[in-house]
Amino acid sequence: MEWRQPAEPPAEVTTKPAPASAPGYASQLRPSRWGWVAQKQWCVWVEPGPTTDRWNQRWQTAVTTALSTWGEQVRLVRVSNPEDAQLRLWRRRPPLQNGRASHGRALLQLQQVQRQGRDSSALEPLVEVLISPGQRQAAIQATALHELGHGFGLWGHSELSSDVMGAVPGAKPALELSERDQQTLQWLFDQPSALPTAPPQTTAPEPAPPSDLTAD
Repeated sequence: MEWRQPAEPPAEVTTKPAPASAPGYASQLRPSRWGWVAQKQWCVWVEPGPTTDRWNQRWQTAVTTALSTWGEQVRLVRVSNPEDAQLRLWRRRPPLQNGRASHGRALLQLQQVQRQGRDSSALEPLVEVLISPGQRQAAIQATALHELGHGFGLWGHSELSSDVMGAVPGAKPALELSERDQQTLQWLFDQPSALPTAPPQTTAPEPAPPSDLTAD
C-alpha cells in the first residue's frame, strides 16, 4: 500500500433510499455519503482473549456462531492480524451514546486507499464492531448477528423483532437470519456499490476519522 487517508465526501448525495416497495425492510436502509456500502467478501478479525476464561469462551463461541450464520450469505476470511481486517470485532461494551447504554455498536469509516500495483486509489471500508461480554450467550449471539448485519451493509432496522435487524429485540432472541433479512441483503447486493467489485487484499489502516455511519 502506498498511502491511506480519509475519503473526501462527495460534492452532493446522489443515492436515494430504497422505495417502499423494495423487498424486506430495504426501504429502512441508509446509504453512506458515497452510496451503498455493499461487498460480498470481508476480511474479519476477532479480538482474542484468555482461553481459560469461561466468560471469554462464551463470548468467542457466540461471536463465532454469529459469523458462521452470516458466512452463509457473505464470504468471510478470518485474519489473525487486526491491521489486515476490513471488519474488526471487539470484546467490549460500547461507550454511552447520548446518555444511552447499548450492548453492541457498529461504526463504519470509508477510506481512500492507493495500493501498489494500482493506477488509482479506491474506496475501502473499515468497520469496528463492539460487542459487550456482559450478556447471556444467546443474547451475545443475537447482538453479534445484529451488529454484523450493520457492518455488512444493512445500515437500518426492521420493524419486526423476528428479524435479526429488528430495532427492538423480542422476548426470544433472533438467532437465525429471517427470509426478510436475506431478501434485504440480496436487494443491497443488487444495488450499485460505492466499493470496488472485488475487494483488494487488506493492509494496515491508518488512524480513522469520525464514523460515516454508526448504529446500535
